[in-house]
Amino acid sequence: MIFLRSTLFNLAFYGTTALACVMCLPALLLPKKQAMFVVYGFVHTVHIFEKYILGLHYEVRGLENLPKTGPYIIASKHQSPYETLKLNILFNDPAIVLKQELLKIPLWGRFLAKIDPIAIDRSQGKKAMEQIMDGAKHIKEQGRPIVIFPQGTRVHPEQTTDEKPYKIGVARIQEATGLPIIPLALNSGLFWPRKSWIKKPGTVVFEFLKPIEPGKLGVYEVMKELETRLETASHALALLEKAPS
Repeated sequence: MIFLRSTLFNLAFYGTTALACVMCLPALLLPKKQAMFVVYGFVHTVHIFEKYILGLHYEVRGLENLPKTGPYIIASKHQSPYETLKLNILFNDPAIVLKQELLKIPLWGRFLAKIDPIAIDRSQGKKAMEQIMDGAKHIKEQGRPIVIFPQGTRVHPEQTTDEKPYKIGVARIQEATGLPIIPLALNSGLFWPRKSWIKKPGTVVFEFLKPIEPGKLGVYEVMKELETRLETASHALALLEKAPS
C-alpha cells in the first residue's frame, strides 16, 4: 500500500512541478508579489497531495519562540525536500540561502531568481561568504526572514556532524545583521527520505527552539550552541516520532 501511495503521489508531484514550471514563464512578467502566487499555489497543492494520497501531515511546535515582528534568521536542519516545500507556508516571503547553480535550472531557475533568494557560489570561498553577508543585509532591510540550512545540504537522520559538519555562514549572517537565530529542528527524513521513491505516512514535526540572541556569544560559540541545540532536538524528534515501516 505504501508503494502504491508513493507512486501515485510521485506522479502527481512531478506532474504538478512541470505545470508550475510552465506557469513560471508568464509570471516572470508580473511584479514579484503577484508572481509569488505560483509558489503558493504549488506548495499548497503538493500539501494536499501529501495529506490525502500519502497520509503525511505536519505539526508546528514552539511558535512562541519566533519574533512577533521584524526579520530574523531561521537555522534549519535539512533532511528532505519536504521542508523546502513548507518554507512558504511557515513563513511570509522568506529569503532562502541557496547555491547559485539552482538559478541555472531551466524555467524554474529564472523564476527562483525573481523571488529574491540569497544565492551563493560556493566555489568562490571567501567571496561566497561576502555574498552571504551582503545578501543578508539586503534582506534585513526588506524586513524578510532569512532561512539557511547550516550543514549546507540534506543530511540523513542517522548521519553525524562529523560526516556533515555545520558551516559558519549562519553565525556570519548574525554578525553582519544583528538578528536573532531561531534553530528549527525537524524529523522529515523519517517520512520523505532523501532520493527515495517511497514516502511514508505520519506527522512531520517542525520545532522552533529558543533564539540565540545576537551580541552575547562569539562566532564559534554561536556555532557550537546551534549545533548542540539542533542535533539534540532533532534526535529527540526522531526517537519520539518514528515513521511506520
